[in-house]
Amino acid sequence: MEDLTFGWEEWVALPELGLPALKAKIDTGARTSALYANDIEVFGPAAKPKVRFNVHPIAGNRDVSITCSAAIVDRREVTSSNGEAELRYVISTSLDVGGQNWPIEVTLSDRSTMQSRMLLGRQALGDHISISPTEKMMQPVLSYDAYHTANLRRTAPQRALRIAVLSREANYSTNRLVDVGEARGHTVEVIDTTRCYMAINAMAPEVYYDGARLPRYDAVIPRIGASITPYGCAVIRQFETIGTYCVNGSAGIMASRDKLHAHQVLAAKKIGMPTTAFAASPKDTSNLMGLVGTAPMIVKLLESTQGKGVVLAETKKAAESVIDAFRGLKANFLVQDFVKEAAGEDIRCLVVAGKVVAAMKRTGADGDFRSNLHRGGSAKVVRISKQERDTAVRAARAFNLGLSGVDLLRSETGPKVLEVNSSPGLEGIEKSTNKDIAGLLYDEIEARVKPQPTRRKRK
Repeated sequence: MEDLTFGWEEWVALPELGLPALKAKIDTGARTSALYANDIEVFGPAAKPKVRFNVHPIAGNRDVSITCSAAIVDRREVTSSNGEAELRYVISTSLDVGGQNWPIEVTLSDRSTMQSRMLLGRQALGDHISISPTEKMMQPVLSYDAYHTANLRRTAPQRALRIAVLSREANYSTNRLVDVGEARGHTVEVIDTTRCYMAINAMAPEVYYDGARLPRYDAVIPRIGASITPYGCAVIRQFETIGTYCVNGSAGIMASRDKLHAHQVLAAKKIGMPTTAFAASPKDTSNLMGLVGTAPMIVKLLESTQGKGVVLAETKKAAESVIDAFRGLKANFLVQDFVKEAAGEDIRCLVVAGKVVAAMKRTGADGDFRSNLHRGGSAKVVRISKQERDTAVRAARAFNLGLSGVDLLRSETGPKVLEVNSSPGLEGIEKSTNKDIAGLLYDEIEARVKPQPTRRKRK
């Protein structure tokens, strides 16, 4: 390693933390280096703890904030220049100066008032560094422009994330999300949505769980059951208010769960679907059926899931009987045209970040027009057409969902969207297609939480 000469202040970079330009004060009187950070939180397993923190690299500008995370290598007492002792977390990272790079240990301290964002102590300087205490910036000058360009996101390192899965069930999908995330070095915590509660105020909105405030998550993956949709979406809205990236937003989940609303959204986007009608008054039963066409037709509860509450009425008389029965229960329902040519089959397209990543054909059990796997249906991989792919992508985009299962019927007039599922199960489609859907979802999460360049303020 070539010898370098430092002044009392130098430009440095910490590439492993995603910090391309920092001003560091050189302090040979200090043994340990320090990085001034805030919102310091420990996460991960006790055997291998990590720390997550935010750095405002430009003094006096809190609009530029870089979220970093690293493994904790120690926690030690550090005495500052004013004689105050403080317990600080210690991390290991690489220091980049003048084209050279070497590992250093850094303590984290919440001292946001300091002009220099970093202090370099004796341990970090090494034998190849000489100091000229009356000079400054003897090494190549960097620029804060690095935080205002798109290159910031491209060069940001992959860091350990803290992710919450909102789920009440330890099923295949939840377990896969945990296993795949932890295999990538992230910490994935399963949170029972119904045990969350919220402090709703303008200055400090928070989400609490079992008596304690939940930490700042890098991302939230909602797996909200249909029975708790309103409350689950309220919890997600709270995370959105805080600024947490949610794979599926509350508005999209609410709209997709309400079948009437969902069909109105699809119709507004001119996305193909079976002819659908809805009415509140029992006097309109005959007219309602006339809008859909002739029997057979589907009568479907608005709150139905996994094929429950979906009835095939093969004659007009049968349809009237089912409608009367649902009205007697004061249930909300809609009536749909039955696509005969689908022959009890549909196609589930798994859409991640606006791209169909897997598709399977589901076939209903013998004698059942419903193809849901939960009802004994079978599945196999299928090749879909460009029109089917485009329809699935448009349907997911209509609800602004980062992860969705779009169910299509193949009809004589093109693909028809049956449903957009905001909490699609992963087991059937992963096993049918041999695709790592959970891994593809984490690819998107990792890309989304990378730092975004900020605009410069006009002076």
